[in-house]
Amino acid sequence: MVRRPGPSSVPVPLLAPELPFEPDPGALPAPGHADRWTWLLSLRRQRPLVLEPWLLAIEVGQLEPEADLLAVLADQLDADAAIRLLRFWLQNPERSPSLPNLVGRVRDTAVADLLAAALADGGEGRLDSVCQTLLLPLLGHQRRSGDFPLLQKLVLQPGPRQVRQSALEGLILGLSAWPLPALRSTLVSLASDLDPLLAGAAVDALARLPNARSPLSLLERSSLEASVAERLQRRLRALPTSSLLLLVHGRADGFIPPDIRSLAAELEQRRGAPVRLRALTDPSPLPPEPLGDSLSLIPLFLLPGGHVRHDVPAIATALRRQGPVRLLPFLGAWPCWQRALAFEVVQGAADRARPRWLHHPIAGRLAVRYLAHLERVTGAACIQTPEAHNDLVALAGDQRGGLMPLCLGASRLSECLVPLLGEAAAAPLLARPALREGLLQALEVLP
Repeated sequence: MVRRPGPSSVPVPLLAPELPFEPDPGALPAPGHADRWTWLLSLRRQRPLVLEPWLLAIEVGQLEPEADLLAVLADQLDADAAIRLLRFWLQNPERSPSLPNLVGRVRDTAVADLLAAALADGGEGRLDSVCQTLLLPLLGHQRRSGDFPLLQKLVLQPGPRQVRQSALEGLILGLSAWPLPALRSTLVSLASDLDPLLAGAAVDALARLPNARSPLSLLERSSLEASVAERLQRRLRALPTSSLLLLVHGRADGFIPPDIRSLAAELEQRRGAPVRLRALTDPSPLPPEPLGDSLSLIPLFLLPGGHVRHDVPAIATALRRQGPVRLLPFLGAWPCWQRALAFEVVQGAADRARPRWLHHPIAGRLAVRYLAHLERVTGAACIQTPEAHNDLVALAGDQRGGLMPLCLGASRLSECLVPLLGEAAAAPLLARPALREGLLQALEVLP
């Protein structure tokens, strides 16, 4: 038989007594008084609490804004009350360091406006660095994209370490609200800062961004302080690297030129993850084995022809039956690749008329728009390869501008142009060192 415990064995919870009347700020025991804790506990249980007497008592100096009292009031603060307390704090020459953090967590446009105005004034000397340090994280907590320039300015410009650290804390608190390209650029710059604490925190913040491997991989080429470089390596090891499947046209029976196979081998070494090659001309079916946790399919095609529009999506669909596949746009659509082509045109056009890209035949409205765009970006005209060899010979002998084959690896087109233009001028794009290295870097930093 189980004996029920008697009344003396039941523990009695220590509950604060209910205040029998609307709490009076003047009755609050002073700091250090034995009854203050139980009094504040009872005050916390007042729902709803009439805030006006307490706010007024703080504003007129009847009550000191002690941390324990503010912690009780903070639970029930609305935006108007938070603004009153922050204004009181900003106008008071003796500023309690606990008040901003407790009352500034209210997220509201008016609160954010007050914080931004105070910090902008702080730049003119109205707020000392200690006060700026207290307010900057609160501004980030508001998560307003328009506040990014102020935080960015304070974290990058020379100044007291505490201010820069607080500005970075603000950026981290509002991480999802800021414009991603500008945020990524700011953190990359900060990762090379002379202050290793700031630089290390920037690396940690970069690791939390979408597609974090790309900017972190680029930082490996920078000169970083030893502890920051070690942290960078830890972050990179914690980020999984997906396998890459490079899709190319290939030649008969799936033959892939050596320059493309060499590119894939070097890329695999740089990434430390598998890099596979697949030719559209390969007669064998897709491999049936699982692809692993993730796979990125990279169509290394330079023009939006039928292969890009039809064959690539069909291959991606087939691969997705075996596992997750991330399909990237075809290489010719990458802005970084287009800029690299433009640089190549500038380098090769110094001593001749406007160069011309010689490309494989392509038709359709999309093709017309793309070729017009490529001409604008690179400054070189786009010329379709003629079907007849005699027409190709005549085109190569035209002195109005140099010809450059728009093909990634060695192909029949580049080989036909060698006797007409010379080996250097007829070289495929991967034979041009700047283009090859640029492509390797763009592929290396992919997630």
